[in-house]
This record gives sequence, C-alpha cells and structure tokens, in this order.
Amino acid sequence: MKATALERIGQGIIVILLLLMCVSIIYPFVYMLAISLNTGADAAKGGVYLWPRSFTWINYEIVLGNQVIRHAYLITIARTVVGTIGGLAITLAAAYGLSYKRLPFRNGILTYILLTMLFSGGLIPFYIQLFKLGLTNTFWVYVIPGLFSAWNMFVMQKFIQGIPEALFESAELDGAGPVRILIQIVVPLSKPMLAALGLFTAVGHWNDWFSGAFYVTSQNLIPVQTFLQQLLTAQDLSAIMSSNQNQEALARSSMDNITLMSVKMATVMISALPILAIYPFLQKYFAKGVLIGSVKG
Repeated sequence: MKATALERIGQGIIVILLLLMCVSIIYPFVYMLAISLNTGADAAKGGVYLWPRSFTWINYEIVLGNQVIRHAYLITIARTVVGTIGGLAITLAAAYGLSYKRLPFRNGILTYILLTMLFSGGLIPFYIQLFKLGLTNTFWVYVIPGLFSAWNMFVMQKFIQGIPEALFESAELDGAGPVRILIQIVVPLSKPMLAALGLFTAVGHWNDWFSGAFYVTSQNLIPVQTFLQQLLTAQDLSAIMSSNQNQEALARSSMDNITLMSVKMATVMISALPILAIYPFLQKYFAKGVLIGSVKG
C-alpha cells in the first residue's frame, strides 16, 4: 500500500528525531576524544569541539603510565570476567531448577526470591553483613554479592519454561538426567539469553564504582571506575603524577600543556572504550534474548 503524504511526513519527523537523538548521544564521546587528544593549555582556550586543534598523545601517556590505573584495569577485568561467568552459572542453575513445576516448595521459593526484589535491608546492614563475612577490603567483595540476580533468574526461568517439554521428555526417555539435559539441551538453546544477561552483568561490573569506593580501603584493590571517580573529584594532578613513567612523560612535555581536564577526558575514554567496543558484537543477542525471555511463557 502506498504511503499517504501525512504518513511520509510522520516518518520524516521520526527519522529526524532519531538522528537528533543519535547526535546527542554520540557527540559527548566525540568531544571528550577531541579534548583528550588535544594539549591541555590549548583546549582550555575553548573552541575544541569535534577534533583536536593541537594534537598530542601526552594525556594518554600520563594516564597509562600510572601504576594505579593499570592495576585498577586488571582488577576491573578480573571482576568482570569472574563475576559474569559465575553469575551466569548460578543464575542458569537456579532458573533451571525452579522451572520444574514438580519441585517441592517451588512457589514458596519463588515468592521469597521475589521479595528480595521489592525490599532491601539498606546500605548499613549490607555493609555490616559484608564485614561479618570478611569480604570487605578483598577482591571477592566485587564478585560474591552480585553472583545472584533475582531479575536475571526470573527472565532466564521464563525462557527455559518456553522450551518445548517434548524435548525434556524425549531426553528423559533416552536416560538423560537433569544435568545432562541442562548441558546438552538447555544451554545450547539459551545462548541468546545467556549473551543478553551476560552483557547486563558485565556492564554492571565494569561500570561499578560504588563498591570500590565504600567497601575497599586499599588503593591496590580499587577498580578503574572508582579511580576515575576519584580523579573526577580531584582538584589537581597529584593523584596521577606519582609513577616514574609519568615523570618521564612530563619531562617530554611542558607542564603548561597538561591540565586536569585533559587528563580526565583521557581517563574517561580509556575506561569507556573497551565496553563500547564489545557491545556492538553482542547487540543482536541482547535484543533477541531480552525479547524472548520477556514474552515466552
């Protein structure tokens, strides 16, 4: 059917609005990249919006030359990998077990899990619990508290319940037990959902600065986002000018060419680019997995 003039006008307005939305999302990253690749003193004069006017790598040399941020990167990568794999394993196991309608006390368990989504004990009781468990000021404070997500479990359970029961029944007739059914049937069919939930979990771990700021006191255990939060609230460059490599970078560049803002922009770009590079490869699984897990039942 041929679109009417009014429909074409409406589609044009939608396209324009979407383009404006895309520009509003992309431009801040372009601006930060331009500032990070520009000498600080020149950028402070203003007028740098889309590309660097006085190109330099010195801001990235200073950031990457800092031992604290390099170690923070290792902490962030480790917690993201361990936390995502562990979270998916526990979420899948819980969702698979609770998908069996004949499971004793199944409704009571589901109700109890639902209550944890609606009510929370608060920050102070949670901190006391972490302290009593010996998790504060350790690497595992980033991993263990987030291993189970009630929301992810319900979405995963909904997806598993959408798998035809005939597959489970035929596997049971062939002598397959619950573990074999999980590994050979549920996991292969759940790849889109696992990718979507894995992306949710990984982004949550990568962007979390709160845990490092409140549950850890050792500077050797802070993740990169906590370091970034400390840098963004800093008043001078003393927090990032400690290593020998930074001193060498300063020796090759006048201090007038470096500002706190330019170093901040370089740190923001370094912390954001890895997750932005991974997201496009998982986007199709993200949309497909969430849609299937939300609708199937």
